[in-house]
Amino acid sequence: MTRGFYIGRFQPYHNGHHNVVDTIAEEVDELVLGIGSAGDSHSRHDPFTAGERIMMITKSLVDYDLVTYAVPIEDLDRNSVWVSHVQSMSPDFDVAYSNNPLVIRLFEEAGVEVRQSPMFNRDVLEGTEVRDRMVEGGDWQRLVPDPVVEVIEEIDGIDRIQQVSDSDSNGI
Repeated sequence: MTRGFYIGRFQPYHNGHHNVVDTIAEEVDELVLGIGSAGDSHSRHDPFTAGERIMMITKSLVDYDLVTYAVPIEDLDRNSVWVSHVQSMSPDFDVAYSNNPLVIRLFEEAGVEVRQSPMFNRDVLEGTEVRDRMVEGGDWQRLVPDPVVEVIEEIDGIDRIQQVSDSDSNGI
């Protein structure tokens, strides 16, 4: 049995992430999704709580023939011990998936096999683009799985991100 680990902020979980999970699912028997920056929420950059992101992921993957675990990973501002922090918060895993150069380096230095996953339509399927469309009232719904739309509607996420994106000063 092979268990993989895929970390992201998932702010929100979008179709790019979903396509990566599709690819990873062909290589592993189980997948741990690490919810990065788990302590951050209620900002334009990180509007959703770890619990909300867990809901997005869990509901989006319910029909997969793959055992998945979503685990919150709080930030640790000490790169030299970051992998051991991740490992302490996660079920054991055999291989990590990332395209982030720092994350790849840290896992490799810790002796963890790292595989890069293909990115899908990265110019559009990117968290910043999804969040910008939410703030501007654009078409964000087609960029995320349907269960994510349902979660964001349930938590009134559009109103939240629009409100926290407002400024209370002169354009700052």
